[in-house]
Amino acid sequence: MPFWAMSIAILSDIHGNILALEAVLADIAERGIDRIVNLGDLLSGPLFPGETADRLMALNLPTIRGNHERQLLTLSPDRMGLSDGYTASVLRPDHRDWIASLPESLWIADDVLMVHGAPGDDLCYWLESIEGDATRHATEQEVEERAGGIDAPLILCGHTHIPRIHQRPGGGMIVNPGSVGLPAYDDIHPVPHRVETGTPHARYAIVDRDAEGGWQAELVAIPYDWEAAARMAEARSRPDWAHALRTGRV
Repeated sequence: MPFWAMSIAILSDIHGNILALEAVLADIAERGIDRIVNLGDLLSGPLFPGETADRLMALNLPTIRGNHERQLLTLSPDRMGLSDGYTASVLRPDHRDWIASLPESLWIADDVLMVHGAPGDDLCYWLESIEGDATRHATEQEVEERAGGIDAPLILCGHTHIPRIHQRPGGGMIVNPGSVGLPAYDDIHPVPHRVETGTPHARYAIVDRDAEGGWQAELVAIPYDWEAAARMAEARSRPDWAHALRTGRV
């Protein structure tokens, strides 16, 4: 059966949280879904980047790189943030080779495109906009302006960690599955702001073709041992991550 004719589970923004990843993979297996794709930001963080790389390399999923993979490959350690810096310090050469092999975007069918942020921009908040120090849903106009002229029937994106299903006015759907491994964070680019989902659950999405040949999507939240993940973050001197992992808040 063709890849795109089946249910597809969508992962994004694992950020080295193998505890959350394993819980999501178990739920996917229980549902009988045997097609999985991965939208990047795979390893970066204070948790289990090496172990997560080994697990993902063995799975050999259709995978694209996110902005953190780009940063790991291109920035010197003195220019990296804490999460990238720790990850860079523990990755093996084969991990780096694997990251370097990943494309920036990927068509998995004629009508299904995988990107990290938005087409051509791995840092773009496509379905959200920053307002004050938080985010809001982007308007239809903002979403279309960021689309780069791409009008695929189904586009899968990540980066913001916020689960969203967006129906485009001209037809088509954009799905952000949220983050497998990090439910909240703060950032200073392009201005200081916070991103919060409000719960500690691991997130992913499922897409299926409907009877008319279009797409239907479901957002899924999975419990896992986030306390163990938070304790590891504390052991790595990252109380900010520990709080986010426990609460989904910054």
